[in-house]
Amino acid sequence: MKKTLAVVLTMGLALSFVGCGSKAATETAETATEAVSEAVETATEAASEAAAEAVSEAAEAVADDAKSEGVMTYAEFAAAELETEVVVETYVQAKQSWWEDKATFYTQDQDGAYFIYEMACSEDDYNKLTPGTKIKVTGVKSEWSGEVEIVDATYEIEEGNFVAEAKDATDLLGKDELIDLQNQLVSFKDMTVESVTFKNEQPGDDIYVTLSKDGASYDFCLEYYLNGSDEEFYNLVSGLEAGTVVDVEGFLYWYEGANPHITKVTVK
Repeated sequence: MKKTLAVVLTMGLALSFVGCGSKAATETAETATEAVSEAVETATEAASEAAAEAVSEAAEAVADDAKSEGVMTYAEFAAAELETEVVVETYVQAKQSWWEDKATFYTQDQDGAYFIYEMACSEDDYNKLTPGTKIKVTGVKSEWSGEVEIVDATYEIEEGNFVAEAKDATDLLGKDELIDLQNQLVSFKDMTVESVTFKNEQPGDDIYVTLSKDGASYDFCLEYYLNGSDEEFYNLVSGLEAGTVVDVEGFLYWYEGANPHITKVTVK
């Protein structure tokens, strides 16, 4: 901004001298023109260097996410048979629970997501495994009521960091392709609240939310162990009224069909 202002002032000064019609003014104008050209060239070089640096950083990020030897890609994990050993490198996105040295996590990389169920984990490490932390997980691929997960798992903390942005899955509602995003952080736009009910018929546990879109209804859940301790969020969801239009984000959990675990609600 300062460089641009200096260029403008220089040009203005040069033009004012030209208006006087003197030889000195003409020479000054030529000098100013050269200064402008040099300034433009310098700015262009700086912009090119910044662009090159951004490309380099992006390339490094991709390289950093390259799988180690013996580690599966998400496609290989998805193709693996149930009840077989799997090894993945992934990034913690959310912590659902810890109890008696076992922890449950939502994790994701750039290609897909992995639900890690009751992985052996000390409380100290559980506190260290903040969103974005990279871990190498060895366990068994399993399934429960349609939810694919990794069980009997162990882990190693690795260098690297990645936090996923919510993928808009609105257009996939009611389609078979939605399951391809299982366990990923997703969003659904312009949903209409149909009903809100509580597990055990009273507040203090999971909240079941039915939302509709284009005449079809879909089940969502505020999983208490995941974020029920957030009192403000819990009260927001429990207070939603039928007919309210909302955008929602959550992890695409699967229980006999899509059953996203809500993490964010925006009332329209």
